[in-house]
Amino acid sequence: MSISTADKILLCVGLIDFVGIFIIIGISLHLAYTKMDVMLNHLQNCPAVMIRAPLRNGGPWGNMFLLGAIMGVMTTPRLYLRDGGASAEDLKNFPAVLRRKLIVLQWTGWGFLLVMFGLVAAAELELV
Repeated sequence: MSISTADKILLCVGLIDFVGIFIIIGISLHLAYTKMDVMLNHLQNCPAVMIRAPLRNGGPWGNMFLLGAIMGVMTTPRLYLRDGGASAEDLKNFPAVLRRKLIVLQWTGWGFLLVMFGLVAAAELELV
């Protein structure tokens, strides 16, 4: 029994996506455990982040949740500035390299998740 070309493509895209998601999780955990002090020190006046700061002691899940809050503030600062969840001064003083890493990580994760949902939808609709 041989696999069709469409099935091979679907398998390759699925494997790349699955591995990519695990790489994103690994990079996120690395940032959460190595750069969390720097991030929290630069966001002292951001209530959206500081209210979640005690989760830092909650193990990997707490660190990931806190990192997700920080990534949300970095990715959509206008939303947080409008409702008072972030401080403009803190966002301005945040290290640019770390900000760029967080934003790229957030959008890459969303991209991998979107591809995964697309693969599931294609399999359910039997398009492939």
